[in-house]
Amino acid sequence: MKLLCFQAKRFRWKTHSKTLAHLPDQDVEEEIAETVVIFVHAEPADNQEQRRESILRKTLKHIKWLANKRDLKNIVIHSFTHLGAETAEAAFAEPFIGDVARRLQETGYHVRTTPFGYFCEWDLSVYGESLAKVWKEIH
Repeated sequence: MKLLCFQAKRFRWKTHSKTLAHLPDQDVEEEIAETVVIFVHAEPADNQEQRRESILRKTLKHIKWLANKRDLKNIVIHSFTHLGAETAEAAFAEPFIGDVARRLQETGYHVRTTPFGYFCEWDLSVYGESLAKVWKEIH
């Protein structure tokens, strides 16, 4: 699992085009202020049954840690398959992202996910300090 994370003043996204033909058509445009934006790249090894729970737990811990550094309660999760050479199947990645979102919501975070299987345009305004831009590889 690879995560590219931003503490953002503002994040706006709009669906541009579908990458998975079987998905329903969506025309979504949303914006959220004071948020952690998480670009998630799931890898084939993440889908091994004995690793899934560990990957999920470590992902949640990292996201909460970063959000708490600026006392942010908003989180946006975006599937971003451009952070590595190998990509997990959508049948794993989509429900994994859903599990991350659900678990974060259960602990008091306001979570949005960009439409899975879509390219989106973005406007991203990130804070300046180093901690506002974090790369994390989870094993």
